[in-house]
Amino acid sequence: MSGSTSADTINLRLILVSGKTKEFVFSPNDSAADIAKHVFDNWPMDWEEEQVSSPHILRLIYQGRFLHGNVTLGALKLPLGRTTVMHLVARETLPEPNSQGQRNREKTGESNCCVIL
Repeated sequence: MSGSTSADTINLRLILVSGKTKEFVFSPNDSAADIAKHVFDNWPMDWEEEQVSSPHILRLIYQGRFLHGNVTLGALKLPLGRTTVMHLVARETLPEPNSQGQRNREKTGESNCCVIL
């Protein structure tokens, strides 16, 4: 999974909340869970302060959305041989999708209102 980018691999530039970045090379068949495990097993030395206790809490964010563990890079249609940027965060669970949250608000009758005076 590591090495130089070729025409049939995807280069991922991962950004931590701290702003630190590191690039890794993956296959289109690699899933978000595979990537989290690989990064955890090959944690960069300059990320030492951000080290986590388990690969299971590492989450990838691509285009503002959390990726589920079974999503592959190929399914995201990422360009081969190019660099794609994703955020890497430590989070126990994935957030609820927005549509689900909206449905829950409708069921409870809760609303968000703003008054500007």
